[in-house]
Amino acid sequence: MKKIQIKNRYTEEVIFECEAETLKEAVEKAVREGIDLRNADLSKANLSGADLSGADLRKVDLSYADLRGADLRKVDLWNADLIGANLWKADLIGANLRDADLSKADLSGTDLIGANLIEANLRKDDLSYADLSGADLWKADLSEADLSGADLRKADLNCIFYRTKITPEQKKYIIEETDLFEVVEE
Repeated sequence: MKKIQIKNRYTEEVIFECEAETLKEAVEKAVREGIDLRNADLSKANLSGADLSGADLRKVDLSYADLRGADLRKVDLWNADLIGANLWKADLIGANLRDADLSKADLSGTDLIGANLIEANLRKDDLSYADLSGADLWKADLSEADLSGADLRKADLNCIFYRTKITPEQKKYIIEETDLFEVVEE
């Protein structure tokens, strides 16, 4: 066991300190104890498979963190930095990712059912086979993202699509079955 510290990303003040084998164990312990981890610096952290469900991680720096298979259900990641994070097959059901920067993140196979992605930056993200059903993507930036195979049913797709990769079936759904466009007879 070693002493592990979690620091504030802006002030470097210690937010939480404990004896643990890994940073992942320390973060999970802080979450279980209800420690306020807002503004924490967890950049490049290996949190693969971590159980952080329900945590308050607003404004946390998780850039380039490994969150593969992590339980992030109902986590508050408002305005968090997740640039380049690996969220492959993570569970983000009901998570708040409003204003989060997820550019260049791997969200393939991720569960984002009912997630709040309002104004989130999803540029160049891999969202292939992600479940975005019921997600709120209002004003989200999906420019150059890969949505191939993603489930978009009942998602609010009033967002930015610029060079976004989708399948012909998804294109048909977006154009014909959503309320984004009104087809009028000429």
